Amino acid sequence: MRKWTLPSALLLLCLLFLFADQGRNFQANAEVDSDELVDPPKVEDKIGAVPNGLSTDSDVARREAESISKRSLRSSAEKFEFQAEVSRLMDIIINSLYSNKDIFLRELISNASDALDKIRFLSLTDKEILGEGDNAKLEIQIKLDKEKKILSVRDRGIGMTKEDLIKNLGTIAKSGTSAFVEKMQTSGDLNLIGQFGVGFYSVYLVADYVEVISKHNDDKQYVWESKADGAFAISEDTWNEPLGRGTEIRLHLRDEAGEYLEEFKLKELVKRYSEFINFPIYLWASKEVDVEVPADEDESSDEGESSESSSEEESEEDDAEKSEDEEKKPKTKTVKETTYEWELLNDVKAIWLRNPKEVTDEEYNKFYQSLAKDFSDEKPLAWSHFNAEGDVEFKAVLFVPPKAPHDLYESYYNANKSNLKLYVRRVFISDEFDELLPKYLNFLKGLVDSDTLPLNVSREMLQQYSSLKTIKKKLIRKALDMIRRIADEDPDEATDKDKKGMMVLSDNDEKRGQYAKFWNEFGKSIKLGIIEDATNRNRLAKLLRFETTKSEGKLTSLDQYISRMKSGQKDIFYITGTSKEQLEKSPFLERLKKKNYEVIFFTDPVDEYLMQYLMDYEDKKFQNVSKEGLKLGKDSKDKELKESFKDLTKWWKKALSSENVDDVKISSRLDNTPCVVVTSKYGWSANMERIMQSQTLSDAKKQAYMRGKRVLEVNPRHPIIKELRQRVIKNPEDESVKQTAQLVYQTALFQSGFLLDDPKDFASRIYDSVKTSLDISPEAAVEEEDDSEEVESESDVKEAASTPTAEADAGNDDADAKDEL
Repeated sequence: MRKWTLPSALLLLCLLFLFADQGRNFQANAEVDSDELVDPPKVEDKIGAVPNGLSTDSDVARREAESISKRSLRSSAEKFEFQAEVSRLMDIIINSLYSNKDIFLRELISNASDALDKIRFLSLTDKEILGEGDNAKLEIQIKLDKEKKILSVRDRGIGMTKEDLIKNLGTIAKSGTSAFVEKMQTSGDLNLIGQFGVGFYSVYLVADYVEVISKHNDDKQYVWESKADGAFAISEDTWNEPLGRGTEIRLHLRDEAGEYLEEFKLKELVKRYSEFINFPIYLWASKEVDVEVPADEDESSDEGESSESSSEEESEEDDAEKSEDEEKKPKTKTVKETTYEWELLNDVKAIWLRNPKEVTDEEYNKFYQSLAKDFSDEKPLAWSHFNAEGDVEFKAVLFVPPKAPHDLYESYYNANKSNLKLYVRRVFISDEFDELLPKYLNFLKGLVDSDTLPLNVSREMLQQYSSLKTIKKKLIRKALDMIRRIADEDPDEATDKDKKGMMVLSDNDEKRGQYAKFWNEFGKSIKLGIIEDATNRNRLAKLLRFETTKSEGKLTSLDQYISRMKSGQKDIFYITGTSKEQLEKSPFLERLKKKNYEVIFFTDPVDEYLMQYLMDYEDKKFQNVSKEGLKLGKDSKDKELKESFKDLTKWWKKALSSENVDDVKISSRLDNTPCVVVTSKYGWSANMERIMQSQTLSDAKKQAYMRGKRVLEVNPRHPIIKELRQRVIKNPEDESVKQTAQLVYQTALFQSGFLLDDPKDFASRIYDSVKTSLDISPEAAVEEEDDSEEVESESDVKEAASTPTAEADAGNDDADAKDEL
């Protein structure tokens, strides 16, 4: 044993040293390997090797990590909560069931165009604001990343500061949101989103995560990001490429929105919605080109062998020449290669600069959609494209929209809003110049491009230019001619004489009913124009439409009314009220209808104000048939009737002295009604009194001055009036006759449209009349209620209240008994 002990120990020590040395070598090799694996080879480099066949490209891994991390808001960013109205709006958009999601691109391009307009306007006074190089290029760029599923829209516009990002993308006007939500609930048309100033949020139709990178000249570059989950974050951008100036919006598209990663789809949308944007729109588009590349060695050797076999019979000199040429010109082949470049998508010339005869109806319709952000299927009702020459030169395009804006008359006198865009030498200046058109035409859409105004024009400067009045005058005239043309081309507007000699064409059928549609949408604007614009009052009056006693439910013009007037009729008769149905039953029309006179129905509250300004038309005076001054021709018996009823009218006037009745007269307008109450010619009508009393800030004391003097007109042919006359002659002090006369007057007052000062007194007189007709004594009293029944009912209530208590006590006793058991 001892022989082997020493050798064994020596052997063990040698083995230990050997293993330690191998361990150090293994560790060194591992460190070297780890250093080499920092940038591992790509899959393509060792695609044939089995051990590394499943290795991952480091760039792919990095992109996946970034994509995953960007689905959540950056932890270092400053967090904000969306305004309640914004969250409500985005819930509607995100959960939208509507199929037309294409509109998001239209809204982004429209916003980018507005930003470019602003920076271009500022550059007119400060040329350095644009910067140099690419920053000075005012354009819109669209780029795709199919791998990351990102769609980017970039502009070099004015950009947004941090405060702008919070204000513009985190809060919006409550009125705009509410109006859009209400419109969505009624019409369900998501196309309208751009008209309410909330178009940006349409991005969530296709994206679940959005980044807005923006750089303003006065601030650093910031990133706004949101997943539309009620919050958004803003952080200073230190990792993206500096924009220089402008905004880039990155949409991380949903899986179901993959179609928007296709170039042809984006080209189609830009062509459809943004063809007439004033700035170039570029798409980073792929393109296949033919490229000459060196041929492979195998192919060249094969070609060399074939050339040698084919040239065996040729001379050696030819072979030498060919070999020399081949050495000078290496063999190549043509292959298809995909390249990328910026492709211009909107190369259409500004439509207002072209000759109107060269522009098609379809182009006008598309231009209107782009201008008005109205992408519904309805076309504009009319347009006017013209060039003005002379002292003031300008080009203009005006459109009549198919529908009125939702808030057209809500703040008519307070809002400084115009739908006309002002350009100066093709440079957009502003769309806030409300001096170009009067307020009553603010529903028109369009633009004006002037060569006369200076580029640095402001609102204050514009008011000082004498050329403004000339531009405004010509625009009004062209606008009214355009509206008049809608009526002239509408077959329904033709008079009977015109219809007989008019050949009905297919084009006219398309325009049938167009003016009625215009009137229903914008008729109130024409009426307001008559009130405000004294210069064009007569031209506007020609555009008026209304229903009459003879129009059979159709609209009629003043010219058509005059053409149907009876011979000898000097006045245009009209009546005002709340509805046509009510006016048709009015007692004021009885005699007029019987004598076949036509009467105009005015049922809009603004009509009362309108008729205070529209005093005559074509030398014909207007006469309200519910006021004094109505003349229907002379009757030979008028004098006799007045004399015979003199006692009644004089007595009745005295009896009504406390009722503010100015006079009692014999009427020439009644047929079946005993009497009516009319007002003085220049005082308020009954309808006007009702309108003024319903005003929020009405003053009863001031209204008393404007109320017209009331006149009671009696029908001398009616049996009630005849009987009253007989009784007054017999005994003018008879109390029952006085009560009857008072009741008849109150009934006439109510029937004539006036509000009763004491409705209870009127009701009491009616009930007294009913008693008389039922032979009930006027002294009969109402039977009093028996008090004993009330006492009994109180005792019943007390018993009912005590019963549950007793039942509860009994229940408790039973429970106690069970517990004892």
